[in-house]
Amino acid sequence: QVQLVESGGDSVQVGGSLRLSCVASGYTWSRYSMGWFRQAPGKEREGVAAIDSRGSTLYANSVKGRFTISKDNAKNTLYLQMNSLKPEDTATYYCAAASGWLVTLYRDSYGIWGQGTQVTVSS
Repeated sequence: QVQLVESGGDSVQVGGSLRLSCVASGYTWSRYSMGWFRQAPGKEREGVAAIDSRGSTLYANSVKGRFTISKDNAKNTLYLQMNSLKPEDTATYYCAAASGWLVTLYRDSYGIWGQGTQVTVSS
């Protein structure tokens, strides 16, 4: 059974940092792309960052230069380092596994999702 479990969400002040983790099990994830998405109340889920099997990355313009996606294949773990956090980063963050190898922020390319972890940024 494929499972993605996120952790690391918290409440932080503006300008603070957090690192989210996502542990994958039951899935040969190193062969496929992985991504982080987020969903704020009343808004659609949006792609934040993605990484493919070779380590190529893609970021949403809103987080470029502040967030870094990485992975540790030996630990089956995906990370999202978030720096210089802003109130507009407040959302539930989801880890997702794509069905292909292409690095993309297109939500429909992802078929496996974690349960989400809450990030709240306050001023």
